[in-house]
Amino acid sequence: MGDERDRGARGGEASPTPIGLTLARFLTDGSLARLCAELSGMTGLTIELRDADGSRVRPGEHGEPFRIEAGAPSPSSGAERAPLVVEGQEIGAIWVGPGQTSLAGGRAALVASLHFLAAAASEVCENIVERDSRIHELDVLYRLTSSLVRASSVDRVLDLALDSALEVLGLDAGSIVLLPEEANAAEGALSSAEETTLRLATGRRLRADYLHSPVPLSRDRLFDRMALAGEVVTVEDVGEDARILEPERVIAQGLRSCINVGLVFRGRPIGVMRLYGRERRRFSEAEQRLLVSIGQQAALAVEQARLLRMQEEERRIARQLEIAGDVQRRMLPSQMPETPGVEVAARYVPSFELGGDFYDVFSLEREGRPMLGLTVGDVVGKGVAAALLMSAVRATLRANAEEDRGLNDVVERVNHAMCRDTLEHEFATLWFGVLDPATRRLHFTSAGHDPPMVIRVPEHRAPTVRDVDELIIGGMVVGIDPSQRYQIAAYDLRPGDVLVAYSDGIPDARSFSDEKFGKARLRDALLAFLAQHPEASASEIADHVMWQMRQFAGLRRRVDDQTLLVLRVARDPAEG
Repeated sequence: MGDERDRGARGGEASPTPIGLTLARFLTDGSLARLCAELSGMTGLTIELRDADGSRVRPGEHGEPFRIEAGAPSPSSGAERAPLVVEGQEIGAIWVGPGQTSLAGGRAALVASLHFLAAAASEVCENIVERDSRIHELDVLYRLTSSLVRASSVDRVLDLALDSALEVLGLDAGSIVLLPEEANAAEGALSSAEETTLRLATGRRLRADYLHSPVPLSRDRLFDRMALAGEVVTVEDVGEDARILEPERVIAQGLRSCINVGLVFRGRPIGVMRLYGRERRRFSEAEQRLLVSIGQQAALAVEQARLLRMQEEERRIARQLEIAGDVQRRMLPSQMPETPGVEVAARYVPSFELGGDFYDVFSLEREGRPMLGLTVGDVVGKGVAAALLMSAVRATLRANAEEDRGLNDVVERVNHAMCRDTLEHEFATLWFGVLDPATRRLHFTSAGHDPPMVIRVPEHRAPTVRDVDELIIGGMVVGIDPSQRYQIAAYDLRPGDVLVAYSDGIPDARSFSDEKFGKARLRDALLAFLAQHPEASASEIADHVMWQMRQFAGLRRRVDDQTLLVLRVARDPAEG
């Protein structure tokens, strides 16, 4: 006994599956046939080896290991048999003709010994089948994996998996259905609602009316539930299986047997592979194991393809956000208006590609007099939504400010537009001021924004805390109450003064020890720098504040946009 791939007298290469197994597959050197012939000579009884179809297997002649006599007469009446069984299928038997023997123990002992011999031979054959199945399984999975790694889409992965499964199992038709990607099933725990969301992904040699029929194959979708839970579902004959919902519908497709297996990735069900045969068929354990392996490889490849698609989509979105961020930054003032006696600088660092902070500096006219408009704002949230709202708030404020309206009227119109066009949880803070460069009088209003600081810088001493004022004025954020009214206050700037307006991302910056930068540190950083550099420009002051804040926060990731607006009043009004 052995594997016919080494040497054989009948048939071609061994089938990888137990379907159609024959004794000839395992006959290599003819040893079992010769043993039967020797026993026959020793006992005086007819002892012969026969295939499952009744063909007699004899020792070979002229160098052949064995020969098969098809159409041999049936065993004599009264003959007994010891069957050889592989994978539950009888592949042949050792037959003992009628009569007695002179051997010790007589006929009964001989028959019992032949049963032991048949059992031992069957075990050898079982091992060969198991080995061949394992080799074939590894070969199939290797070839399938090699193909799957080159597949760039989920559809291609599923096509390859289905075609491979049909080919290696010798089946005739099949389909794969998938759960939605957002399904939250874990370890096969699928809700009844999720079961009904299985959608057709690919199919082979099945009519469209069958593929797209809402009628499930099994009652209460039992097969899908079992497969998604990790079980292999086999049906030997759909016409005889009570679990089939409408067997005549399946038979009308020319189908008779089926096997279902889940596509499961790390315990999470993805879908179901359904394969069909046109003949009645019992699926072996080796076949079921192979299909489970194919399903697992397919599930892994599907997840990888989805991941690649997500990564590509993320790269596309990142590029779009980068472009949008560039557009947004171009909307901010690239150059400050030239205003006699005043210098303005601004810094803006979004926490994401798109930010919700904004600032604006623009020239105005009030009663024919040139004015300078200053705005700092912060829209709630981050990202795309905040950026869109920021653009709307900035544009609305600028449009109304240029119509020679009062500051409170401008902010009230912005508030009304926000309340009208946004959701309840969307709002913004803003500070808006208008400076008369000739008189250095600053009129301002606020909608829930942090009050700017003004640092008086004396000519003959360093500034102290007593030289710091906050431009505090009440006012609710815009976008909440359309009836809100806003106040206006005035502040007279002096030569050398420094006005610093900012968003909450500046004082809210945190260190690795989770300590806030805070308003006090902002104030102290300004005072220390102006003590050493009393004539520093607005740009130098802005750079110093941002540097101090970055030193404080270190490499900790920013969680909010950071906006800084610095206005420096010249000591000599004639300076530009």
